[in-house]
Amino acid sequence: MKVIILTEGSRDIGFGHVTRCVSLYQAFQERGIEPFLVINGDDSIKGLVEGLNYEITNWLEKDKLKIIEGCDVVIIDSYLAGKEIYEYVSEHVKAPVYIDDYNRLEYPRGIVVNGGIHAHKLNYPKRKDVTYLLGTEYMPLRKPFWDVPKKEIREKVESVLITFGGDDVRNLTPKVLSMLRENFPQLNKRVVIGRGFRNIEEIKACADGNTELIFYPDAEEIKNLMLESDIAISAGGQTLYELARVGVPTVAVAVAENQLESVFGLNEAGVVKYAGKWQEKRLFNQLKEFINFMMNIDVRKKLHLQAKKLVDGKGSLNIVSYLLRCV
Repeated sequence: MKVIILTEGSRDIGFGHVTRCVSLYQAFQERGIEPFLVINGDDSIKGLVEGLNYEITNWLEKDKLKIIEGCDVVIIDSYLAGKEIYEYVSEHVKAPVYIDDYNRLEYPRGIVVNGGIHAHKLNYPKRKDVTYLLGTEYMPLRKPFWDVPKKEIREKVESVLITFGGDDVRNLTPKVLSMLRENFPQLNKRVVIGRGFRNIEEIKACADGNTELIFYPDAEEIKNLMLESDIAISAGGQTLYELARVGVPTVAVAVAENQLESVFGLNEAGVVKYAGKWQEKRLFNQLKEFINFMMNIDVRKKLHLQAKKLVDGKGSLNIVSYLLRCV
């Protein structure tokens, strides 16, 4: 079977698309199939795809799309591709798959996948030639998150994980770190530094003796950090579902408009506490309030159980199993 995954990722774009495409790649590998990953991006993504069969090229140029000819499955995960790209893939591939987050386009014939908790509320058009795989059972998480050991919820909060994606596009990490240093100096602060960060010196200037900077962790390392941390402060993207899989009580910050529906849904489900959007004046007061709230072990236990119920980590495997039945 021939499978190609088309996506994008760079220091400027971010790395979320690449991360979930890697999870789909790993799920195909689990079934004995080696896909080809084609990324519109730059060398900053190389650490995420090390050891995989990939190429960095601008596949949005139509002549580059000839690589899909003869494919059984083509997956597109993009915010940049126009409708004509999807139509071309739909016309040339038996099982075209479109990863979506917010009902971005009216997609042509194919399979639309949205693993967000909010997916069923997006009013996708009902069509005979489009199949929808919606909801958290189809949330693609990387292989280390398929099986996760039981997390201990300790009596006392001792550590907080701070993670704002691969690039910290809103420069929130140093601001959050400063707030924690001033208000919760006793907490051990574990700060994830992504490959796209351009504010490392500013972050170092905000660190105290209880701060640990973790540079470019892989998925296994991130999972272990989550298991070891009592609470987390996170951006509103894919990482929230990884945190939910591990069962980390989390305060979420939306750093993009297209994260809002997902964050609202997770908040309503009792999986995270939503502190606000990146630019809101109330944000840091809300962060302080929720961290104090999470000092209560019963609060953390409840968040932990709700999160574990929602995300079982098998989303990418479920997607691939469905695709294999289609071809």
